[in-house]
Amino acid sequence: MAQRVVVSLFDDIDGGEAAETVRFGIDGKWYEIDLNEANAEKLRKALAPYMAAGRKQSTGPEKSRRTYRHTAVAPDPAAVRAWAQSNKMDVPARGRIPKRIYEAFQAAS
Repeated sequence: MAQRVVVSLFDDIDGGEAAETVRFGIDGKWYEIDLNEANAEKLRKALAPYMAAGRKQSTGPEKSRRTYRHTAVAPDPAAVRAWAQSNKMDVPARGRIPKRIYEAFQAAS
């Protein structure tokens, strides 16, 4: 038995037939919206001044999900743990060190 699957796109704004799926991002979140040609053009025209004034990023949503950048230089966890234990602070022997301990360590430095 043969099976045929038909996928239809409907415009997310007006409910009519959509011509394309448009991807865009703002505030670190990525969105997809199905639009007909007229609504896709309206969206592009609305975003054009912001895109022209903005800086293009080399990483898109796919790459940003896979890439982790640690920009701050954090102290060595073993040193923080030893410091906390010597100062009679409750710190777990393994696992994540609470933020309050890191803050106290940095304040004491």
